Amino acid sequence: MRATSIMTNLHVADVEAAKGFYTGYLGLSTEEFNLGWAARYVSPETGAMLQLVSADATASEDAVISVLTDDIEGAYSQAKQLGYEIVHPLTTEPWGHRRFLVRAPDGNVINVGYHSD
Repeated sequence: MRATSIMTNLHVADVEAAKGFYTGYLGLSTEEFNLGWAARYVSPETGAMLQLVSADATASEDAVISVLTDDIEGAYSQAKQLGYEIVHPLTTEPWGHRRFLVRAPDGNVINVGYHSD
C-alpha cells in the first residue's frame, strides 16, 4: 500500500465544543469537513492538519489515524492477504468516502481511505 496522506484522529467528547481551541489557539482555521462526529481542521499557512473525532458513526471502533491511499481496493486486499484484522469492511460511506478500518498488530485501529475529490 502507498500512503498519500496520514492524519491524526484526536478523540474528543464533543467536536463542536472542542473546535474553538484547535481553530483559534492552534490556528487550524480552515474546516475541510464536519460530519458532526468527525471534522478536519487545517492551517492554511502551514498545511498542518488534525481530525477531531467523538465516535465513528458507522464503525464499531474509533481509529487513531486516518491514512489516504490512491488504491483502496489494493490496500484492502493486501491487508486481508497479510492476515490483519479488518475492523470495518471496505465500504463507500454515505458522505462519499470509501474506506475500511484495520487493526495494526499493536492493537491500534487505522482508518484507510480513498476520496475522489
